[in-house]
Amino acid sequence: MKETRLQLAAAALNQTPMDWDNNLQNIKDAITEAITNNTQLLLLPELCITGYGCEDMFLSPWLSEVAFEKLLQIKEWCESITVAVGLPVFLDGKVYNTACVIKNKEIVGFTAKQFLANDGIHYEPRWFTPWPANEVHEFQMLGQTYQIGDIIYEEQDVKYAFEICEDAWRPNRPAERHMPKGVQLILNPSASHFALSKTDVRYRLVVDASKKYQCAYMYANLLGNEAGRVVYDGEVLIAQNGKLIRRNELLCFKNVDMECAEVCFSDNPEIAEVIEYLPPIDENKELIAALSLALFDYMRKSRSRGFVLSLSGGADSSLCAVAVAEMVRRGIESLGLLSFVAKLQMFSLRDAATIEGLTKEGAQRELVNRLLTCAYQGTINSSDETFNSAKGLAESIGARFYSWTIDDEVRGYTSKIEAALERPLTWEQDDITLQNIQARVRAPGIWMLANINNALLMATSNRSEASVGYATMDGDTAGSISPIAGIDKAFIRQFLIWAQQELGYEGLQYVNNLQPTAELRPAKEAQTDEKDLMPFPVLNQIERLAFHDRYSPEEVFNILSEQNIAEPEQLKAWMSKFYSLWSRNQWKRERYAPSFHLDDYNVDPRSWLRFPILSGGFREELAKLKG
Repeated sequence: MKETRLQLAAAALNQTPMDWDNNLQNIKDAITEAITNNTQLLLLPELCITGYGCEDMFLSPWLSEVAFEKLLQIKEWCESITVAVGLPVFLDGKVYNTACVIKNKEIVGFTAKQFLANDGIHYEPRWFTPWPANEVHEFQMLGQTYQIGDIIYEEQDVKYAFEICEDAWRPNRPAERHMPKGVQLILNPSASHFALSKTDVRYRLVVDASKKYQCAYMYANLLGNEAGRVVYDGEVLIAQNGKLIRRNELLCFKNVDMECAEVCFSDNPEIAEVIEYLPPIDENKELIAALSLALFDYMRKSRSRGFVLSLSGGADSSLCAVAVAEMVRRGIESLGLLSFVAKLQMFSLRDAATIEGLTKEGAQRELVNRLLTCAYQGTINSSDETFNSAKGLAESIGARFYSWTIDDEVRGYTSKIEAALERPLTWEQDDITLQNIQARVRAPGIWMLANINNALLMATSNRSEASVGYATMDGDTAGSISPIAGIDKAFIRQFLIWAQQELGYEGLQYVNNLQPTAELRPAKEAQTDEKDLMPFPVLNQIERLAFHDRYSPEEVFNILSEQNIAEPEQLKAWMSKFYSLWSRNQWKRERYAPSFHLDDYNVDPRSWLRFPILSGGFREELAKLKG
């Protein structure tokens, strides 16, 4: 074949479901930037007109109608360029997830997704209908006739086709059919959620496909916290014949992040630039990048003015505080100080000028002070160590810090119930009640601060605690967002050590020398979380084997027995506690504040894992285990 060179571009976009102004502005900015770079073919992410996370709104015909009207606006921006843009199309009572190709202000056709994601956090078959392979139909919309289906396109004699996100993850992927038809370029518009180390899998998917099919492969993902729970890393990849040509920096704070490359198409294409990809991935760096971006988008898209945190001095609330500080540091690094402040949309011009006049470190501390308010709420059971931990961390990052005690409130509620019952409440008889009232009366005061500040209250539950219901409902679970509920306790503890050593958060030195404790029982009992539950590494292993790997209780026991993590009777006791607490506390998980999906699984029933509120509680399975 003759040699053809195409200037290709792919852009990650930070979209929001049904936020038409934002979504179209990002699309327009991407098209404008691509035209400025003399791009001939631009790829935009999956469903970027509507946003991917519209959920059951996709079933409303009007949504697709509005999306089509927006598409007609977009096509007028596509002068002398070809653009692939994603939107739902409603036909004959069915909804199709499509990529529309616009060439020089004309709609060429719609490719419809053939394989729908239906595992983990994905429920696409609830909304969309898969398109059959090798079929192309016509449909009419607003008086015009268009093609939709499994279409092969051409750009300057270079044939190209699509794999839309999940299409590429299946063994019988569309590329298998495209190559015999002379396709030289595959475009993949995606909404591929972030999970720790997932980028490595995605990289291999793209680069290996370009090698196997001897083609160029271009990939564009969504970016940021789109709809509340799911984070997108904004990955852009351009590869050819097994070599990576372009890859962007993931999880940036931009609205549009584009990569461009001139790609040669011939029998023996010239590949001038190659990027070396060097795993392994540092999951601590990945976590804080995803968490900080997720918080930033959640805050600004909910039109909130910062965060409020009940800072206990323990590991979980400390991570939440550091995440806000990192949100500020990374946001400034990604956007520049003025652009970051402007994107917050919460400062006057005078305030922005004041912040701009400070040193880099001073500006970061000032922004953290304005965006994060912390309060330590002590009781007679609290220790000097946790107070010093909370105060020291808040001061080190510049957060606003308050401190008060809640003993009067605890005594008030306790005395009322004692009078009603005509008996005193004792630790011997009323242990859980006396623990819970301390956690629960912390909620009203911290909610007041959140309301006063028009801010988001951060709940501090982690995944390990959520699994066994080790939390007080309407107490430490209270919040607008539960940012670390998708991360296990063991990972959090090692992360905080890493953050102190590698990110320089010296204020973490206090919490890193403490054993996790709820501090709800009298100090003489030396309460710790692991004493109440079990070692967190064991809890996490049981949880993963049971719900990620889907083993039965007997299989979980056999696997852990082979690892010799404990004596058989001790292991059985831990397993019995885990499964009993898990089953008993599904109602709590149903009521937790929204959380981010950060790992390869989570226990959020609105996201990754559904479980009945009422069940048999694994009684037969645990009885069999005990023999």
